[in-house]
Amino acid sequence: MKNKRLFIIGSIVVLILLIPLIAMQFSDEVNWDLMDFVVAGLLLFGTGLIFDLMLRKVNKPSIRIVLGITLLLLFFLIWAELAVGIFGT
Repeated sequence: MKNKRLFIIGSIVVLILLIPLIAMQFSDEVNWDLMDFVVAGLLLFGTGLIFDLMLRKVNKPSIRIVLGITLLLLFFLIWAELAVGIFGT
């Protein structure tokens, strides 16, 4: 069961990363290098693993919702910081 979950998370990450890869073929607006794909993949896969762990360990629906929203917010803040530097770094 655990390997199936890892496969599903990995497959979703690959599908998400295919979006910029395909966009790079048709537009000069998207310009990712290998390191961008590695960092994005690690961020997506890590977030997926933490989300899966949270779903397995936390039983109360209200706490799941709060933790899920917090995790997604943290993910988007890190993604935005890496993309455009919203915190001035």
